[in-house]
Amino acid sequence: MPKAICKIFLQALIALSCCHSLHAQPVYRVDFTDKAQSPYSVDRPAEFLSQRSIQRRERQGIAIDETDLPVNRNYIDAVVKTGGIPLHTSRWLNALTVRLPHDSTAAEIAKLSFVRNVELTKPAAGSKSAFNKFGTPGRLNPIDTSRYGASVYQVGMLNGQALHQRGFTGKGILIAVLDAGFYRVDELPAFDSLRIDGRIEGTRDLVNPSANIYAEHTHGMMVLSCMGANLPGRLIGTAPHASYWLIRTEDGSSEYPVEEDTWIAGAELADSIGADIINSSLGYSEFDLATMNHRWADMDGKTTRVARGANMAAAKGMLVFSSAGNEARKPWRRIISPADGDSVIAVAAVNKESQWAPFSSVGPSSDGDVKPDLAAMGQNTAIQNTDGQIAANSGTSFASPVLAGMAASLWQAFPDAPAWKIKKALLQSGSLFLNPDSLLGYGIPDMETAVTFLALWGKLSPETGRRWAVFPRPFRESVTLLSPGIAPAGSGADPMAGITVEIFSMTGRKLMSTQVTGPGPHRIGGLDALPFGMWILRISGSEGSEVHKIMGGKRP
Repeated sequence: MPKAICKIFLQALIALSCCHSLHAQPVYRVDFTDKAQSPYSVDRPAEFLSQRSIQRRERQGIAIDETDLPVNRNYIDAVVKTGGIPLHTSRWLNALTVRLPHDSTAAEIAKLSFVRNVELTKPAAGSKSAFNKFGTPGRLNPIDTSRYGASVYQVGMLNGQALHQRGFTGKGILIAVLDAGFYRVDELPAFDSLRIDGRIEGTRDLVNPSANIYAEHTHGMMVLSCMGANLPGRLIGTAPHASYWLIRTEDGSSEYPVEEDTWIAGAELADSIGADIINSSLGYSEFDLATMNHRWADMDGKTTRVARGANMAAAKGMLVFSSAGNEARKPWRRIISPADGDSVIAVAAVNKESQWAPFSSVGPSSDGDVKPDLAAMGQNTAIQNTDGQIAANSGTSFASPVLAGMAASLWQAFPDAPAWKIKKALLQSGSLFLNPDSLLGYGIPDMETAVTFLALWGKLSPETGRRWAVFPRPFRESVTLLSPGIAPAGSGADPMAGITVEIFSMTGRKLMSTQVTGPGPHRIGGLDALPFGMWILRISGSEGSEVHKIMGGKRP
């Protein structure tokens, strides 16, 4: 072997040995007691938040507070003096994730007066994970379509074309994708328009900052294709004109609690750059070291580290979507974290017939809250494959971005709406909104219905002379009723109790009658038996009656 090559080979061996030694060191989380004597101030947010992030808060009336301030630099330096190597911090939870030379160093750090807690998050003797964290390859269903190609079911199930046809395709919305890597996103055809338009606004590898994020795991690439792909006639994502930040928080080779802290670091990065939406097709319950496992009781929406971080992300004005998990056939069976988060939109998987996918984790959360929240197509979902072809893959990992992208397109239509209102519209448009269950939560949302809710909220009042909105018009098999539920001043009775809904023919013949309670939304189904034509819908209650002419029914 030539001397020059021998020298290079020897240097590579030394580097590999050093790298192995470095990663063989334990990782700890250090929680601090305060942010005393911080050089930063909530009155000068531009020093630690982007203008876009500040504007998102201002638009939604969210105050900048102490949780936004960076971690005290002096505290970090004191930990570094013990021999620790900082990995990342959490300003929201006031913590530092650090690699230590020895486990014994943790005891030394715990004695520092400003340290509240020190906890092992990854042992030195970590090994390759036995978990299959991600989805499984599927098969494509036969499709007959000219525009959406293989993605016709996942878009059509949500009535996403109702947004796309109006030009709402996510433009102006920034989505942060937290995942395990984005293999070949810089060259695969599904992402051509993202690259040409400069809509991949940034990347960050929080697992290995020196790595090439485009040479890492394939999972994030496939997830991104559910939202950002733009191959007319082959694969159209649910937000093909949104902008994206690609953030690697997941180490695909192992499973330890350190990844929850890395997830939080990724969410805080998303916040600071001004992202509107986070998609996280990741989740945590059991680890490679069983003593670190979460308990089912921890899935109460506010106990796990990652759920607390996800809730905080939502509190900062972002929509947070998380895959519910693929645990239904495993002993754990239930949802995983951060999908359990109180403010997180946990997404279950269904097949193209809108039926629950038998691998999709079930709810509710351990404290009884409705979980999952919503559902989208996650069985045989069309995705970009590593070879440039369109393939299918299954997992809640793909249901979550399908819905997250759709939410981006919806938000583009109502850019001044706060995140909570977009979330409410998605939930109330769900197919099971009136009777949520433990498999699909509030069901599969409908974008046309969500648009109607957002358009009507704030516009209905007693002064308009109409207390109820009835849609769609024309209808097919059902109509939906919605009212703001505003009681007249001085009214002692509940005007939303004991509402009677009746449908008559134009000649006055009563065709049906039903009772509803509350402002809705209320879906009145079974109308596909009516021949297409004009009908009278009467809504009666304690405040009187109002009549709507509605057109629809079964077309000849």
